[in-house]
Formats: sequence, C-alpha cells, structure tokens
Amino acid sequence: MTDIPDDYEDDRFASAGLRLTVDLTAMAENWKDMCRRSGKARAGAVVKADAYGTGIEDAGEALYLAGARDFFVATVDEGVTLRLYAPEARIFVLAGIWPGTERRFFENDLVPVISSEEQLAFWMAVLADYGDYPCALHVDTGFNRLGIEMNEAIAMADDVSRPASFSPVLVMSHLVCGDDHSSPTNRQQLESFRRVSAAYEGIDSSLSASAGVFLGSDYHFDLTRPGISLYGGEAVSGMANPMRPVLTAEARVIQVRTVNAGEFVSYGRALQLTRNSRLAIVSAGYADGYMRSQSSRGVPLRQSVPQGGQGFIAGRKVPVAGRITMDLTIFDITDLPENAVHGGDYVELFGSNMAVDDVARAAGTIGYEILTSMGLRHERRYITEDDA
Repeated sequence: MTDIPDDYEDDRFASAGLRLTVDLTAMAENWKDMCRRSGKARAGAVVKADAYGTGIEDAGEALYLAGARDFFVATVDEGVTLRLYAPEARIFVLAGIWPGTERRFFENDLVPVISSEEQLAFWMAVLADYGDYPCALHVDTGFNRLGIEMNEAIAMADDVSRPASFSPVLVMSHLVCGDDHSSPTNRQQLESFRRVSAAYEGIDSSLSASAGVFLGSDYHFDLTRPGISLYGGEAVSGMANPMRPVLTAEARVIQVRTVNAGEFVSYGRALQLTRNSRLAIVSAGYADGYMRSQSSRGVPLRQSVPQGGQGFIAGRKVPVAGRITMDLTIFDITDLPENAVHGGDYVELFGSNMAVDDVARAAGTIGYEILTSMGLRHERRYITEDDA
C-alpha cells in the first residue's frame, strides 16, 4: 500500500474532468439589480430545480445574505433544505401541499401555494385540525397551467362564509408571454390580475418573474419573483442581457488527435472531414447536460438551424465535430495554432466567453434547460469577492 504524505491535498476541482464554477458574488449582484428594477416592489428569489443547477444550499445562502427574504421553491423537499440556509425567510412551495406533507410544512415553516380546487379542499381540512396558518393563492389569468380559476378566486375573496383560518399572505399569477414585450397577452393578463389583486386588498400580490420585471412598474405589484436572471440567463427575447454571468462549465481535453481529410467523425459517420484536421476529445456529453442536439451533423435540428454547438479554448471559439455522445464531445481545433491545445486543458462549454443562452440556441432550447439539465458529474467550486 502506497503511503500518502501528510501534506497531500486532493484538489478535486483542479483534477476534475468536468467542473462548474459558480460566482456567488455575481449572483448576489444580479439579485440586487433585480431589486432596483423592481422599484417599489420587493424582489424575491426563485431557487427551484436546485437553484437552476447551481446548488440550492450555496445559492440560497448567498441570496439570503444579499438580503432576499421571500424565496420560491418547487417542492417541499427543496423547502426543507433551503430552510437551513435562509432561517428567517418566507419560503413558498409552488407545488402546494398534499396529504402526507403537512408535518414538513409546519415543522419547517413553509408556505404552501394553493393552485387547485383539490388542494384548496385539502387545505381547508388541514386548517380545521391545525388552526390558522399562512398560504399563498395561485390564480390562473390565462396561462392554463396551474391556478384557481379567476372568477372563483374573486368570488372566494368576497365569500363571507370563508373560514377565518384561511388567510392567504400572497396572491399570485404567472405571465404567459413575459419574455415577449410586444405580446398583447401581457396587458390582458395585467388587467385580469388587477381585478384579482383588488379583490384581495391588503394582501401582497405578485405577477412577474424575471421577464415581467423588465415590463415596467405596472407589472411589479408588491413582490417580484426573479429566477433565471439571478443565474445570468436571458429573461427577455431580443434584448441584450444585462445580467452578470454566474456559471462557467468546463470539460477536460482527454486527447488531441490528427485525422485525415475524407475520414469520418463520431457515430453514424455523419461528419466527413474535408481537410486534414486536429480534434480535441473532451469529457462531457449528453449525460452531463451537454445536449446531443448541439451536434454539428446527424441530428434533426441541423436541418433548420445549420450552426451546431461551440466551445471556447485558447482564446477562440471552436465547433463541435460530429455527434455528441453520452460522455464525450469532439471539437474541431484545426484553426488554432498547432500547439495551442494539449491533453489536460479545459474547454469552456458555457460561461463568460460562451453565453449559456447562445449554447441553448444551438441546441434548439433555452438557457433554463441547459442550466437545469447538468448531471451529477460536475465538480463545483463556489467563489466570492474574497476569492478574487
């Protein structure tokens, strides 16, 4: 057995095949930016889906220390985890409450978001046993996803027979086309939600996620719910993204190889090289959220969007070559200087040089999906100003 020196330190990040750097200072600054843009409204923080892939523990704590006091998660399990890092915050659970979850809501001071008649009936039964406890009411104003029907919600607000223990602290809805500022649907939903908000006078109202914040003060009400913007992603289509980059994903170059013109690359012989080429094979694939649809050839998307995915190395963008596989991606580095890339170097998959939304467009999707699809093999490093 080999003896390991006492001063040996296993730097897992430095040696990882896949690594993800999360800039918590940039995330906190993005939240403060959304606070300013929210005007008189408070800005909450949406940290569902493991804080959009960044890690709910570290992201939640960073946002809490920055000043966030209203958080939104998808599930009760996420809420239980977040409570450890945001001790005095209001934590809203968007999936609501179901039989068997009551104890975790009460023990962890979580606020259920009531979105359906079934949930409402169950919640009334719970209150009969447990007494007064806060909730939020999600009202559908045109999304046709989750939400109590608008007319029913308004009628319930005026119902004198409503139990006194039913005491929502927030009424909310969600914009269908918030990322498209030219859509008339935004104004239609705004007018509908104004009716709901008026019916629940004295109770906080919330309509806008990240995209809605950029629509202006009419859409802010009492509380905004920024999500993707906190993590550096685009919130509005066709507008320059003002948010600071937060994540950098990198994959190690395992091998650099020279391949002759006329040879084929990767599965399906989909790409035939037209010149002698140098290829870098890196340790990331679709199992890591680097989507197969970004392949340069051999996938349906390339019929409508000719440009495939790219990476960044040695100061240049380099294209994906052939099909992306489960654990590996091939990049064409022929146009770089001959000795610019070696085994052990890292390709940036997205980050400050490769905007996550540009990567998403090459995959035919959106930045949300790229961030929340990252697998478990990324070694994470969290940095703050103190690390600079």
